[in-house]
Amino acid sequence: MRVGFVGLGVMGRPMALNLARAGIPLVVWNRTLERCAPLSEAGAEVAASPAEVFERADTVLLMLADEAAVDAVLGRGTPAFGTRLAGRTVVHMGTTSAEYSAGLEKDVRAAGGAYAEAPVSGSRVPAEQGELVAMLAGEDSVLADVRPLLAPMCRESFDCGPVPGALLMKLAVNIFLITQVTGLIEAFHFADRHGLDRARFLDVLDAGPMASSVSRMKAPKLLARDFAVQAAATDVLKNNRLIAEAARAAGVASPLLDVCHALFEETVTGGHGDEDMVAVLRALEARTGGARADGARPPGDVIV
Repeated sequence: MRVGFVGLGVMGRPMALNLARAGIPLVVWNRTLERCAPLSEAGAEVAASPAEVFERADTVLLMLADEAAVDAVLGRGTPAFGTRLAGRTVVHMGTTSAEYSAGLEKDVRAAGGAYAEAPVSGSRVPAEQGELVAMLAGEDSVLADVRPLLAPMCRESFDCGPVPGALLMKLAVNIFLITQVTGLIEAFHFADRHGLDRARFLDVLDAGPMASSVSRMKAPKLLARDFAVQAAATDVLKNNRLIAEAARAAGVASPLLDVCHALFEETVTGGHGDEDMVAVLRALEARTGGARADGARPPGDVIV
């Protein structure tokens, strides 16, 4: 079975590389052709268009930025949609609204195709290491075919019932991720502005019960003011918006998330959307006035 992979961004490219290195016959496409080069070197075939991916693959994994990108790749709303989807399985791995995914499943099935959700939890480094966590939703027969494809990319996967259960689960997980990382950054900022040894603060945190793989990944970036992207602030803001919309639709309170939403909006508006989510530190610094308690200015930024 030849597998298609569309969307070779920060997450998609390492995910597709893990598939290719596992020996899975792979055909890929990305809007920016240069991003396909490492896949070609790993043995994947590079298609000239999304249509060609569907012509040559039985199952197509989509790791795309948003709903508009998914619709464009599928040709949704055009005669091409039925041609591409008939007899194919589409696996939606990006993060969109649950309502969008539920509607897409209906359209795919009406066109004679099969559909599954498989959003993942993790950022660039876990993607490179094949250590993502997948959430699955769809019909059992479809998921049985999809699960083996996730093994090279994910250390574990969880069934979440029918569509859109996986996307709702992803949004719930992201509430904890966003508030956890924002809390870490606020604590770091607090210690910094009180003139504490920032490295010692992070050592104390790492030795205590609040330490986690997330804090251990983000702490060195904070200390070095390294804003090189692992999970872009723009993507975090998008996820925050999706969660907020889902919360409002269900009448669910989300006070912590709402504060984070404002901070990430300030970060992106300030021109730092392409930096890692730890760049929300910049929004906190802007609110504080930029100066530390000892009168020193923050050290120079390191952008890799």
